[in-house]
Amino acid sequence: MSKLYVAVDFGSTFTKAVAVDAASGELVARAESRTTIGTDVMDGWFACRTALLEADRAVAKAEVLACSSAGGGLRIAVVGNEELVTAEAGRRVALSSGGRVVAVVSGGLTATSLKALRTDRPDVVLLLGGTDGGNSAVIEKAAAVLAKYRWRRPVVAAGNTSSQDPIASVLGDADVPFVLADNVVPEIGVFAPDSARAAIREMFLAHVIGGKNLSKDPSFASMVRAATPDVVLRGVEVLAGLHGDVAVVDVGGATTDVHSVIELDPEDANLGREVVATHPVTRTVEGDLGMRWSAVPVVAEGIEAGLIADDLLLREAAERRHADPSYLPDSAAEAAYDERLATIAITVALRRHAGRQRVVFGPSGRVIERSGKDLREVDLLVGSGGVLRHNGPDVAARILGAVGAGALEEGWLVPTAARTTVDTDYVLAGVGLLAEVDPVAATGLARRIGLAATLTP
Repeated sequence: MSKLYVAVDFGSTFTKAVAVDAASGELVARAESRTTIGTDVMDGWFACRTALLEADRAVAKAEVLACSSAGGGLRIAVVGNEELVTAEAGRRVALSSGGRVVAVVSGGLTATSLKALRTDRPDVVLLLGGTDGGNSAVIEKAAAVLAKYRWRRPVVAAGNTSSQDPIASVLGDADVPFVLADNVVPEIGVFAPDSARAAIREMFLAHVIGGKNLSKDPSFASMVRAATPDVVLRGVEVLAGLHGDVAVVDVGGATTDVHSVIELDPEDANLGREVVATHPVTRTVEGDLGMRWSAVPVVAEGIEAGLIADDLLLREAAERRHADPSYLPDSAAEAAYDERLATIAITVALRRHAGRQRVVFGPSGRVIERSGKDLREVDLLVGSGGVLRHNGPDVAARILGAVGAGALEEGWLVPTAARTTVDTDYVLAGVGLLAEVDPVAATGLARRIGLAATLTP
């Protein structure tokens, strides 16, 4: 009997689980159930487990790995020095760590800004400031403020490494939970997120999962290895190892997430003082673009971007979805509204992630100004989310095919010639979970996405 893994994603709406053959990475079975936050999140997992056992009794002895975004996921606040360097770098670290950035405080921390920060209810504070050997005053003062006003949520300090001892002393004396990490910006021109990402994951597992009171079952905390978006981004890295440059766009009820892994042009790879340069591995979260909770601003963004004309019927459809996030289309017309909302959300999210290239005129004459991450040469564009997975390849092809419409003329650096497909079986989270314990199985499972049919608009 072959060894099996079971990968579980405790989502905000649905709990998904896949059983995977360890030797080949083949998908053995999959199941999903409503996430049961109102009772105990493990109830949803037990329903999935029952379904998986019906497909293969070996699931009973499988190693179970899980990730979670239930209960609102991971909420991160970034406290940095200069907004366009350390604070922005911290925001990108937080996003790539699987968190939703709920606040960015630049210029350090004061009693007044700390009061405002409390209202944002972050699960973790990412504390930054100064290059190594540079300014230490800002980050040390921020730590002192957290200690003085009895901050009790976990802190990750990833600034000037010469400040680590003073920060550890002041936070430790005040019983503030903290982890020290390498500097995210050790010197101008360098962006080093990996140590801080690992520290955020450590705090998520040690303090956040149990702190949300999602389950009374102690096995929940032992199952969860990371925040779901963090795991998915790791899955995208595995996928990129098979296919080259990859972008994944996941449209949900409240947000649209974009993950990308590309080989950077050397001239775009550095971190400048005025702007934080791109990183090969990037995730962005658009909290105003979603199919249900955030449907109303999707219409507004579509109009502002020139993607659609003002449409009263579409606005009314968005209002209905916002009022009832569990709504499912009950007619062809309503299904068409979902398609339009998804097209707008995905197009705008990819534009924000990728950025733009424009010709500008300055003192030195005509120059090309570029912002964001150039995704024009992405080899594979993968769609995820219920509207893409449950409505057939024709709908998905139209939605993803619309991304490149007019992009070149307007300078958007979005994928324009990528092969497109959908993560129909929702295995990217499983790929990311397996990557940490069994890279061979992870790669085998990732091939399932690559082998999926190419969508043709």
